[in-house]
Amino acid sequence: MRIRQCRLFSFLFILLSLAVSLPASWAKDTPREIGGFTLGTSISSYQDIVQSSYLKKILVSDWHGFRRGVVSYGTCKYKDEILKITMKYENRSKKFYQKLLKKFRSKYGPPDTWNGDSFGVVYIWKWHFIDENKNRVSLSLQFNAKNTNETIGNMVKLSYPEKIKEERLCFIHSREKTKRQSPEETDWQYLIPR
Repeated sequence: MRIRQCRLFSFLFILLSLAVSLPASWAKDTPREIGGFTLGTSISSYQDIVQSSYLKKILVSDWHGFRRGVVSYGTCKYKDEILKITMKYENRSKKFYQKLLKKFRSKYGPPDTWNGDSFGVVYIWKWHFIDENKNRVSLSLQFNAKNTNETIGNMVKLSYPEKIKEERLCFIHSREKTKRQSPEETDWQYLIPR
């Protein structure tokens, strides 16, 4: 009799252990959707959301001496046109920054502005140009020794600052035409995961 009870308790213990260890995904009402977005669906199926910023970004890694970069392009007035490039050099040393600065100065002359700090933590030199199409171009070379709010190491940025402003205004204007629901009008199905 005792052996039977032990087997019964062992069997019940195993069943209880299995029930407790079942993955949460087996739950009856597993949430997969919030705010109208559903896990596992293609982002391209949300056409009105895909254009949620005036600049789209493509990430680049391990690219010709750069460890990482971001290429930003327009979605409105300058649709698909690259407006900003930010690249982080593989070599993060200050010595490399000094070499870069020397080469930049040799090619583009002395920088126009200094945006670094006076503590020697962040060095940012900027050049300003007007290209053959009368577009303003901004070039900056940055070294960051230890400011954790910025990328540590060396970075170069190249952009069309005026086109970026125009792109942002175009985007804002197009979004103003789109009717947005106020929080009071929003259906609860968007607010609670389902």
